[in-house]
Amino acid sequence: MQNLTELETKWKGAAETAGSVDALEAIRVEALGKKGEITGLMKTLGTLAPEERKSFGQQLNLVKDAVTAAIETRKAALGDAAIEARLATEKLDMTLPARPGEVGRIHPISQTIDEIIAIFGEMGFGVREGSDIEDDFHNFEALNIPKDHPARQMQDTFYLPQKPDGSQMVLRTHTSPVQIRTMQSEQPPLRVICPGRTYRVDSDMTHSPMFHQVEGLVIDEKTHMGHLKGCLQDFCRAFFGIDDLKLRFRPSYFPFTEPSAEVDIGCDRSGGELKLGQGNDWLEILGCGMVHPKVLKNCGLDPEKYQGFAFGMGIERIAMLKYGIPDLRTFYDADLRWLKHYGFLPLDVPSVVGGLTR
Repeated sequence: MQNLTELETKWKGAAETAGSVDALEAIRVEALGKKGEITGLMKTLGTLAPEERKSFGQQLNLVKDAVTAAIETRKAALGDAAIEARLATEKLDMTLPARPGEVGRIHPISQTIDEIIAIFGEMGFGVREGSDIEDDFHNFEALNIPKDHPARQMQDTFYLPQKPDGSQMVLRTHTSPVQIRTMQSEQPPLRVICPGRTYRVDSDMTHSPMFHQVEGLVIDEKTHMGHLKGCLQDFCRAFFGIDDLKLRFRPSYFPFTEPSAEVDIGCDRSGGELKLGQGNDWLEILGCGMVHPKVLKNCGLDPEKYQGFAFGMGIERIAMLKYGIPDLRTFYDADLRWLKHYGFLPLDVPSVVGGLTR
């Protein structure tokens, strides 16, 4: 009877010292292939007595499993080494010019943000940006969102690990903290928009854990709801390129504005197709309202002297409506075919004068 310990040592050693994937495959065939040494011993089990067959078969299976594991381990190691070798030799200088004949594309989100900035820039709005990570005060407390508000729950908000003092930072759930910091650091009159990434625990074809939002803020001594309606009407008509686009303001509730409203735009859903600017249907597009006096007070502004309005909308949402993109998730797939279809030429810079639509 062959010494199985020596057999195992032989083939495990061969596998562990194999210098290439091809050499390893040759070892596997010699040991475990149809005509391999271990396979040949398996075929002899039928010639043994029952008791001897059971004992020898168990030992032989252990040898087979050990050799198979050694081969798989070495195969993984060789694969990792091959990747490391490629990474060491294959380098791409991202500062090099594009290949001749190849034209890069601007992502629809970047293009839409530029369009928004162009429109509000014509209205005298400046741009303010802030950190994606915020504290409780700027993300919730200053915005009149109480401790028991649903937005503070773990199923809605991404919380960072707790600090020694028990406080927790969050991934901002809106760009409103930028408005708060602007009101704290700048004196009215203020007229700003705040585009940027936001985060909420949600994911499907119309929601993403990370998405983009733009919020607007106007603070002075005389601004009223009529100014808000006119501002949003001009924006929507310019953005969608529809001069007679209908808007509807519905009463709503937001903790940081009072009164509050949701804005719908006119559309037509007949025939299974969505058409903006026509028909008798309505589609929700954004939320808005007059800044709550408590929010002004939290930012150190006198609500008896100052007032203003705020609004917010999802950038992906309005981009999907304008450019006919059916699934939100495709924005983040990094698919070059998708980008070539929906993307914009680098020199296609948005301008209210030159036109925003293709």
